[in-house]
Amino acid sequence: MRVRVPAERVSQAVGERLKRMAARAKIPGFRPGKAPFSVIQQQYGESARLDAVSDIVQQTYPEALGQAGVNPAGMPKIDITVEKPGEALEYVAHFEVYPEIKLADLSSLKIEKPAVEVTEADVDKLVDNLRKARRTLNDVSRAAQDGDSVTVDFLGTLDGVAFAGSEGKDITFEIGQGQFLPDLEKGIAGHAAGESFSVDVSFPEDYRAENLRGKTAQFAVTLKAVKEPKLPEIDADFLKAHGVAEGEGVDALRTKGRAALEKERDKAIQNRLKSQALDQLLAINPIDVPAALIEQEIPRMRQEAGARMNMAKINEDKLKELLPDALFEPQARRRVALGLLIGEVIKNREIKLDAARVEKALSDMAGDYEQPEQVKQFYRSRQDLMQGLSAMVLEDQVVDSLVAGVAPTAVAMSLDELLKPQQQAQA
Repeated sequence: MRVRVPAERVSQAVGERLKRMAARAKIPGFRPGKAPFSVIQQQYGESARLDAVSDIVQQTYPEALGQAGVNPAGMPKIDITVEKPGEALEYVAHFEVYPEIKLADLSSLKIEKPAVEVTEADVDKLVDNLRKARRTLNDVSRAAQDGDSVTVDFLGTLDGVAFAGSEGKDITFEIGQGQFLPDLEKGIAGHAAGESFSVDVSFPEDYRAENLRGKTAQFAVTLKAVKEPKLPEIDADFLKAHGVAEGEGVDALRTKGRAALEKERDKAIQNRLKSQALDQLLAINPIDVPAALIEQEIPRMRQEAGARMNMAKINEDKLKELLPDALFEPQARRRVALGLLIGEVIKNREIKLDAARVEKALSDMAGDYEQPEQVKQFYRSRQDLMQGLSAMVLEDQVVDSLVAGVAPTAVAMSLDELLKPQQQAQA
């Protein structure tokens, strides 16, 4: 965008700056503010002009954007092409613009909606998990078996040579949970504490370490402890610990557990719908994403990743070294593209933020804490937190609008099948 500013405006801006300088200038031989204007001009003219030009560019750039009717993405690069006393100021602003978006026919979306019933078996599993969370572990002298917690030292070798990551000391895990390769877990079962033995372990063809794929290694194992889990009884203390009032019994715990599972189910279904709708919105509306917006998004994603990895205290330069831009570029491109498309859907369909849904989302979120009212007050005291919550609700409204325009296909599945992808993502 080429911009030309009349010489008169430039001269006026320079003159006004010189007048402000004259009022406070300290020139040898003159009292403060009393030096002749010609002296001020000679002493400060060049500096005043440079400052005035900078101010004029900042003032005229948005004015020129308005006249040109363009919407810039990111900050411009300014090249001053003409800048001489008594002449018009001319400069060129280089910038990316937001893409023009014309949404494709959104009725072509194909949405599968999970149909999931919370069964008594699901509630049984939840109660068992609550008991496992409060289990005790007791030393046993018998051989280890599935479900036992074991502590081991091990050293793996391939053709007699140890390899990277093959050694472990005082490693504790539960047999049968798939924390280690199946051959290793099976080889430990059947041995008692104090025994040392060797286990052949076959690595799968798709193992993450290329040098071990399809190979069989030998692990020297010392089994140091075998502990048998003991689950607590569902007594008054157990029920109280899980928010069940005295006298309400196991049925109240199961009712509470069912409600929690249904809430988790509904959230997971909404996430499935959201993922499908947004993936397809992106697929049928390919757009050119401005590089400037991707560059703005990457630092935010890096900070989010650093916070998740407990790296929040690392300075920005070091964090960038550990988590370079290339790690985030594809996801940043996707996030920016979706943001632009969601904005277009909001404008196109005139979707307004539903304040009642924001309040419900706040209540639902606060309900997971022991003192929900305090959590709600804290959120309301933080504009950034409320903005984030509002953005989430508005995005959900967009998804509802997209899904409302199609006929979802019901897909029957178990609660485990529904939650498994979500659990894997969290892991």
